[in-house]
Amino acid sequence: MGERVKGQGDARRERWREHRAARREEFVEAALRALAEHGPDLGMDHVAQAAGVTKPVLYRHFTDKADLFVALGQRGTEILFERLIPAINREEAPVPRIRKSLDAFFGVIEDYPNLYRLLARRSFGDRPVDSDPVREDKELIAAALTSLLGDYMRALNLDSGAAEPWAYSIVGMVQTTGEWWLERRSMSRDAIVEYLTTIIWAAIDGFLRQHNVQIAPDKPFEVNKVVQLRRIQ
Repeated sequence: MGERVKGQGDARRERWREHRAARREEFVEAALRALAEHGPDLGMDHVAQAAGVTKPVLYRHFTDKADLFVALGQRGTEILFERLIPAINREEAPVPRIRKSLDAFFGVIEDYPNLYRLLARRSFGDRPVDSDPVREDKELIAAALTSLLGDYMRALNLDSGAAEPWAYSIVGMVQTTGEWWLERRSMSRDAIVEYLTTIIWAAIDGFLRQHNVQIAPDKPFEVNKVVQLRRIQ
């Protein structure tokens, strides 16, 4: 009898946990809608209104604004990686692979501009938060790119010591350019992606030629390396 009651209690707790997780996801999606309407200066009342609940109900699932900010950061990471990982890991020629990876990033900040602004500002409404998901994603992508570039350089019998500064340089350039483009919009998404593709490939091609290595920009490389990206919970 005791084992059966314990099993039933465990099942109820698991159902309740799943219910709360599902409700948090619903509220995060509501926060995204509120962001699109009100911009990064939105408050919890805007999120509650978008979710069709009162603020006390919202606070049953998020301890404070910082808690919802972290949840939005996690959702932003999911959205970015859902698009970026397939692009980076396509078995394509170098230049198309670079171009599609860049387009994935710019596509996210174009589709979710206020989410990116909110996360980059590290504040929710009038309250600053300690979490920095933009920096965390930058570190994850740079680390993955370091591994990817290092694998390719070793496959070409080159010193892989430059992989890490290269990776951080690329990620930093793309992120900074993305922030500039998001505010200025003085050119199309296709144009900025093409400019960055040209710059990145020119740097890679120039480095390889200095070491007497040539790779066709429009032909798949015989060694295909893949990356894994995920935020550590």
